[in-house]
Amino acid sequence: MAIIESVPNISEGIRTDVVARIADALGAVSGVRVLDVQSDATHNRSVLTLAGDAAGLRQAIPRLVSMTMEAVDLRTHRGEHPRLGAVDVVPFIPIEGATMADCVALARDIGKDVADRLGVPVYLYEEAAQRPDRRNLEDIRRGEFEGLAEKMAKPGWAPDFGPSQPHPSAGATVIGARMPLIAYNINLATNRLDVAKKIATAVRMSSGGLRFVKAMGLPLEDRGVVQVSMNLTNYEKTPIFRVFDLVQREAARYGVNVLESEIVGLVPQAALMQAAEYYLQLEGFSAQQVLENKLRE
Repeated sequence: MAIIESVPNISEGIRTDVVARIADALGAVSGVRVLDVQSDATHNRSVLTLAGDAAGLRQAIPRLVSMTMEAVDLRTHRGEHPRLGAVDVVPFIPIEGATMADCVALARDIGKDVADRLGVPVYLYEEAAQRPDRRNLEDIRRGEFEGLAEKMAKPGWAPDFGPSQPHPSAGATVIGARMPLIAYNINLATNRLDVAKKIATAVRMSSGGLRFVKAMGLPLEDRGVVQVSMNLTNYEKTPIFRVFDLVQREAARYGVNVLESEIVGLVPQAALMQAAEYYLQLEGFSAQQVLENKLRE
């Protein structure tokens, strides 16, 4: 069976009962499994990790959008993470027996279905994008929900599917296809947002930092600290340990320590093995030395 991963991000991270109800409904779809659910109250956002075949995901994602639209009203939504829609982004990722072309076709099919059935504007991004200026999620999301109506009225910003105005409470949804990424955050032992933003600027590729890194500085007001929130889009070429080291060095310039780091959602085992090899200075280490890998064989 072809296995495709999907990692929907929804704009609800406080009412965990709502998120659990949505996750349970997705888990009831034949051919789909809910692998992980992580909610963040400060971001007011949840990340669900699903895996399944194309037929199952064609049922699950419209159900996800419908249930989230019923529960989330962006007119009253507040959170630190940028968002364009109640269901903000839905990527499809080839895992086994599926190609990127399969995921692109699935993203476009589901995008049209969601727009037609639920009246939500849908933008396509990354590999599914139909225009080069819409490949990057941050370009589509810029202005967020509050600036969406004005943005959609500008030339070149009609959605790929659906109405030419935002849904009143659900905004718009971004659907696409991409390779696996790692959502990786580093929390700093300070409340200085300017420091987090300067570090994000130094780290992210778009401003001359590390390739395959997207980063922004955010406040975690409930904890009195700040965060460098990142997406690592190719961990093989820019590994986690390199990102951590650079953030730590940049923070030291401002007299700030790293408090902790976190991975949101799931992470490839190989990415963690890279970090273990690097920090433990392991020589000639192999995945075959991992006990669980041997048992799995």
